[in-house]
Amino acid sequence: MVLMPEAGGLLAVLCGSAVGFSLALIGGGGSILATPLLLYVVGVRDPHVAIGTSALAVAANAFANLVPHARAGNVRWKVAFVFAASGVVGAFLGSSLGKAINGRHLLVLFALLMLVVAALMVRGRGRGGADRYPLPHMWPRLGAVGLGAGGLAGFFGIGGGFLIVPGLMFASGMEIIHAIGTSLFSVGAFGLTTTINYAASGLVDWRVAVEFIGGGVVGGWLGALGARRLARTRGALNLVFAGVIVVVALFMLYESLRG
Repeated sequence: MVLMPEAGGLLAVLCGSAVGFSLALIGGGGSILATPLLLYVVGVRDPHVAIGTSALAVAANAFANLVPHARAGNVRWKVAFVFAASGVVGAFLGSSLGKAINGRHLLVLFALLMLVVAALMVRGRGRGGADRYPLPHMWPRLGAVGLGAGGLAGFFGIGGGFLIVPGLMFASGMEIIHAIGTSLFSVGAFGLTTTINYAASGLVDWRVAVEFIGGGVVGGWLGALGARRLARTRGALNLVFAGVIVVVALFMLYESLRG
């Protein structure tokens, strides 16, 4: 079925709103739905274009959310720059590899990653205990972890916050609130690197990206309002959202393997 441009634009805005809403409501993990929504709802046909376009939306969302965290003093800038510098190299290498892989095979791997993310959401992120920042030999550890996290983020065109936050805590010893704030700089940098790499090959739909990001801004604002009212039920929301991710991942596996 071929969508009219107006219908496709409306769907892009609505899907962007859903991702922005979920991100603001429950935190990390929401951007993992950007690529399947672009493929199966908005109607982007090429998996590589969907990944390149979602990477831009991920980067824009991360940089937008970085501002309030920076104002609150939750960003350790020196750590952010070191982690992002090594991670950008990984994101470039990962996105280059992702472009070279058959789109159907890439979607199978993406669906398996979604199942891992869902499992981590159910398990819940560790709180990291006391603030042990800075750890001995922190800088080389940050470089190594950043390179790996950036590679995965670039390969799949995702934010990778579910890896970056615990990676920052492991490498530097910072507490989770600082890891969350600091991670947003890297998420944005990785997403932007992936976008530039994909755009160089003509694999970004700019119109859909703008519509998706615009919807994400509105959804994020609504999600932030809901987060304040539903703070006590966040665990249940995580469980429900993890279930949604599992269903979407199984659908992607079915469609990819059937094709």
